[in-house]
Amino acid sequence: MNADIRFGAATAVGSMPGADAREAAKTVTGSFEDFPHLPELPARGPGADMIGRTAGLLVELYARVEPSGWRIGDRPGRDTRRARSWLGEDLDALEEFTQGHEGLLKIQAVGPWTLAAALELRNGEVALSDPGACRDLTASLAEGLRLHLEEVHRRVPAAQLVLQLDEPSLVAVLRGQVKSASGYRTHRAVDRQIVEAGLRDVVGVHGDGPVVVHSCAPDVPFALLRRAGAAAISFDFSLLTERDDDVIGEAVEAGTRLFAGVVPGTDGRLSDPAGSVMGVRTLWRRLGLAPGLLAEAVTITPSCGLAGASPEYARRALAHCVQAARSLADNPE
Repeated sequence: MNADIRFGAATAVGSMPGADAREAAKTVTGSFEDFPHLPELPARGPGADMIGRTAGLLVELYARVEPSGWRIGDRPGRDTRRARSWLGEDLDALEEFTQGHEGLLKIQAVGPWTLAAALELRNGEVALSDPGACRDLTASLAEGLRLHLEEVHRRVPAAQLVLQLDEPSLVAVLRGQVKSASGYRTHRAVDRQIVEAGLRDVVGVHGDGPVVVHSCAPDVPFALLRRAGAAAISFDFSLLTERDDDVIGEAVEAGTRLFAGVVPGTDGRLSDPAGSVMGVRTLWRRLGLAPGLLAEAVTITPSCGLAGASPEYARRALAHCVQAARSLADNPE
């Protein structure tokens, strides 16, 4: 991990509403000149959803859509081709709107444990039920992400790539809360050291490049993610409790960047930008951290993806993130 990385003040999580790749890329790059990202458009259907999109990146493993969800198969089929085609469209659009871009550029993929909790094996149980399948899936994902990073670098050669791993199911994996196919029981909790090692293997694919791990679930395991090599942790700020204070303070002091999701991800009234980051300032005072560190330690984002928002609200939410970040930098106290 490159300790000298300077993250942007604001960015988004990943998904956007609608099905127009060019419009999404134009909106994102226009909103975040310093820290745009590769938009995801799940409204297009299976293969554009986060699981299908990442399944399309896997190497020597393939997945197809079944009534129950995505299932690992023997060979690439229509669903794999569709996922790869849509990703190609998205990359074409991103390349068009990032000509000459020399700053940060974020790409997202599902992390190994959320993928293992979602992809089914031939018997209908998720890969999480089989330690060998988890290892194979992690290795396939790591290689697929390595190739994906190379492709994005080829298209936007001057950009500094940031890899985001989406792990909304991570806490459920650690707590043994992932349901079996029958729904009558749950799969056994995975040992924390095994979870950490799997994440570290995937994080390590980016070499010295920075990796963000995102989870919009409660009780994000900050310490485990730091040990796995995450340069930054992205979370829904509204789900924090004072129980999280110590681990957040330790993370900040260790140089881990916080991606604070303070802007709602679905349509609603937006407060003034200063009001959106009031909770971040309050947290900082509670931790006894220097106000001057705020802009160096925090990136402002929506609370989660924007796929469920209207296009108009999504545009306003992105602009609001930029304004809220500016407010935080200008008035840290």
